Amino acid sequence: MFELDIYGTLVAASGVLLLGQLMLKRIPLLAAYTIPEPVAGGLLVALLFLAARSTLGFQVQFDSSLSAPLMLTFFACIGLNADLASLRQGGRPLMTFLAVVLGFLVLQNVAGLILAIALGQSPFFGLLAGSIALSGGHGTGVAWGKVFAETYGVASAAEIALACATFGLVLGGVIGGPVAKFLLRRVDLPRADSKDSSAESSFDQPNQVRLITAPALIETLALIAICLLSGQAVSKMLAGSLLELPAFVCVLFIGVILRNSLSAIGFYSVFERAVSVLGNVSLALFLAMALMTLRLWELSALALPILGLLFGQTLLMIGYAVFVTFPVLGRNYDAAVIAAGHCGFGLGATPTAIANMQALTNRFGPSKLAFLVVPMVGAFFIDIANAIVIKLFVALPFVSG
Repeated sequence: MFELDIYGTLVAASGVLLLGQLMLKRIPLLAAYTIPEPVAGGLLVALLFLAARSTLGFQVQFDSSLSAPLMLTFFACIGLNADLASLRQGGRPLMTFLAVVLGFLVLQNVAGLILAIALGQSPFFGLLAGSIALSGGHGTGVAWGKVFAETYGVASAAEIALACATFGLVLGGVIGGPVAKFLLRRVDLPRADSKDSSAESSFDQPNQVRLITAPALIETLALIAICLLSGQAVSKMLAGSLLELPAFVCVLFIGVILRNSLSAIGFYSVFERAVSVLGNVSLALFLAMALMTLRLWELSALALPILGLLFGQTLLMIGYAVFVTFPVLGRNYDAAVIAAGHCGFGLGATPTAIANMQALTNRFGPSKLAFLVVPMVGAFFIDIANAIVIKLFVALPFVSG
């Protein structure tokens, strides 16, 4: 066992991002399918660690203490970048996409239950390999895994949920680009001379040079710190109540309130370019850490029926993105970018969705609508909706019996 402290982990994560950049430059297939840089570099490193553990018994232990702050910083930046006037403009597409996502949550659990029963497994396994661990992610998976183990006696439920969430995180980042590449053949791409003037201050094009100053960066760091402190305090206050929400949702919500309150009273205008830079850096480092620390041997240890469930869910996500998300959202460039984002958080997490969309918009052009609706639905509404959907499915007689 080789242990890296927080500084060594940060160096390793930076190296993963540089490796991902190099891979996309040297391997045309990755660039053609717009695989995000953190996914390309992180997955390769995770595979190398898997080979080292299997052949040499060598394992690296990373310090994960930076992972949560980086994720929360990213969501704080999403909130600080959310102008309520813009959200009102995107009201109808936002509601449409929310309806699409709700439909997929239900279908994901129905498919999980059908596959589990067909493979001779417990219905609880179908829900764990459904919206609990896939759309819900690691946090939701662990929480419900403990409930299933303690209340219903489902053996190793938490471990299965973690492994399923890990699988989803990988596949969510891998399939988004190919799905979008397939869909983009059917749409008109943005023209090179029709650049969106707001792209400079958004998350659309992370590689774009942005003009910022040291004072603006310090002011933005102060706002982010307020979001992190207040959001975690709110999350602790709501813990155990009917309104309980994950910390990252509270942080995002505080960011929205803070940005729009300061703007409404005319006290301060958020410097969006600095928010975008810090948000993109946090997102890239968080994904690099998440993927390079994947314990892929846990996936290889999954029983074949569970792997069958997960591959079935992956095919379902691809089909739903192509035949439902894309046409319902308008069969255009924005719809293709949103479909790629849906693949990211439908199987993995919102940061994966943003990375999928950035890989596309950085190459083909900005999509203001996608970066308006996907973060709000994927980071805020989906957790509330998923909690309701999960409880309804658990209450079914043939599930909890």
